[in-house]
Amino acid sequence: MADDAGPQRAFTADDLFKLSGVTDPQISPDGNRIAYVRSSADVMVDKQVPSIWLVDVANGAQRPLVTGQGAHFSPVWSPDGKRLAFVSSDGDGAPQLYVLWLDSGAKVRVTGLPDSPGSIAWSPDGRQIAYTMRVPGQAMKLGSAPANKPEGAKWADPLEVIDRVTYRADGGGYTQPGYDHLFLVSTDGGAPRQLTFGNFDDQGPLSWTPDGKRILFSGNRNADWQRDANNSEVYSLDIASGSLTALTTRKGPDANPLVSPDGKHVAYLGYDDVNRSYENTELYVMNIDGSGVKALTGKFDHSIDSIAWSGNATVLAQYDDHAKTYVARVGLDGSVRNAVEGLSPGKGYDRPYTGGEFSVSGNGRIAYTSGTASRPADLWVSTGGAGRKLTDLNGTWMEAKAMAPVRKLAVTAPDGRSIDAWLVTPPGLAPGQRAPLILEIHGGPNTAYAPGFATDYQLYAAHGYAVLYTNPRGSTSYGEEFANLIDRAYPGKDYDDLMAAVDAAIADGVADPNNLFVTGGSGGGVLTAWIVGKTDRFKAAVTQKPVINWISEALTMDATTFTSRYWFDKKPWEDPMEYWRRSPLSIVGNVKTPTMVVVGSEDYRTPVSEAEQYYAALQIRGVPTALVKVPGASHGGIAARPSQSAGKASAILAWFDKYRTDKVAPVEAPKGE
Repeated sequence: MADDAGPQRAFTADDLFKLSGVTDPQISPDGNRIAYVRSSADVMVDKQVPSIWLVDVANGAQRPLVTGQGAHFSPVWSPDGKRLAFVSSDGDGAPQLYVLWLDSGAKVRVTGLPDSPGSIAWSPDGRQIAYTMRVPGQAMKLGSAPANKPEGAKWADPLEVIDRVTYRADGGGYTQPGYDHLFLVSTDGGAPRQLTFGNFDDQGPLSWTPDGKRILFSGNRNADWQRDANNSEVYSLDIASGSLTALTTRKGPDANPLVSPDGKHVAYLGYDDVNRSYENTELYVMNIDGSGVKALTGKFDHSIDSIAWSGNATVLAQYDDHAKTYVARVGLDGSVRNAVEGLSPGKGYDRPYTGGEFSVSGNGRIAYTSGTASRPADLWVSTGGAGRKLTDLNGTWMEAKAMAPVRKLAVTAPDGRSIDAWLVTPPGLAPGQRAPLILEIHGGPNTAYAPGFATDYQLYAAHGYAVLYTNPRGSTSYGEEFANLIDRAYPGKDYDDLMAAVDAAIADGVADPNNLFVTGGSGGGVLTAWIVGKTDRFKAAVTQKPVINWISEALTMDATTFTSRYWFDKKPWEDPMEYWRRSPLSIVGNVKTPTMVVVGSEDYRTPVSEAEQYYAALQIRGVPTALVKVPGASHGGIAARPSQSAGKASAILAWFDKYRTDKVAPVEAPKGE
């Protein structure tokens, strides 16, 4: 029976299971069709499940290509546009590589692999597919268990010996013995052929030369690669002989090689590594033999995220500028002209980071993902000029929802710098009415927020809170100088930017100055813990997956060579007081604000021990606190499962509600008719 009061118009936790987004849009060579991955929540398994769909560009008609049980992803068109390679898993065993014939709908599994294939690349003649895969290896052996084990005895597992510098990865767990290498398989199936070898990891994307004789890829094959992880090169592999030629040699990461359609040039991404916190990733072009290297974006003060050739004289480059994502046409003369704008990511809805994906057809038509502050990303296409929206995955059910509005807020830092900020207000908030304010801080810290869709903010606003989010100094998309204002100075003056934003939200008339709250994750968790050590103006705080002690983080995170090289000048044992000076734990003695701590139980980026240190310190001091662990969640996957994402947001709201003093009932969205 229908509810007499009408449908529920507020955005609710259950709505997280209704969301779908477009990812990995792959346009056909002739530009007439687009295969994309639809990421949709499955309430029965509590996961985002990917499936592959096909859209007709002319009329927008779409149909499912690969759906059903399991996960289906990574579509790649054959050169003639008649077949589609993809990776699929039915949940049992490793995902495998398949080929689908578009005209008949027939498909065949072409691999039977022990591990998942990645970086799929068709040969120019369409007869073979190259891919990357981990080759299992043997762990170091030291000693042995007693020899005389009785038959039927149940002994403990043998000792585990670790000897790699980077021995675990967030989201991937403890690294299994072995290395990633290139393989080749016939599109008709059969045994694959391994192309690269050695105790090194080789990386995609993979790019064939037009004659089908060579494949370009990137990898770090230097002698001390484990301790110098950010020094990859572009390699050319001769398929017949197996010989490798390094096409780049400079110190720094060189990656993402793409051969031009005529085979004369290679576009790739990289930068000179000088151990700073942040560097713009530049777009380079070189001759196919590695000579004639030219930086095409050296004077373009933006970092390039991904690239694709469009003809032989233009490279499409995705980049962020002032919290907006673009694809530009970059000429071999270094000219830059924007082609499309407003890209946004089609998954990871909890917070509104910049990003998105695109691909280009042989005739220059661009497929890309784009959304709004009230909708996740849909599929768009552009042939020049304004784009055209091809899907509306969430329109039907979201039209009945009262979504929280998002608007720009002018903020000026104490030193006069302009800081981008946005204010999310509860649906139905009356003009002149104030609301409790949540300052939510992004991670990174070298990342950027955008005025995009965010489930956390919609849930907070539906509960009656206004949400303030910003891009303080250190954020990307504002140029290299702005991003490096926090180099060797984080946390620092970014605190002043955040406080200026809060002051602006109060002056705007929305934020209740007597009911201020603060939260943030990762880098935002660092700043949350830093803020409550500096000021008592917030009623309560939630620090999510924070770094609390830079010394312990530097030696326990998943990339242990990173922090002491790029964020500090010396190793922890060489200058411990500099690490301590910038650690939130050093000022925990000042904290009076009730502060909850949240972390994923399998977080290897800012390990659980960081959160537990802070929780213990707050408990010892008698500051109201709670420790919330998200079971099975990694650092990057803390909001990956809809029930946990909703549960985390609910816990944060419950913590803030405990300390609200306005005694005003949450603003309710208007009911439907």
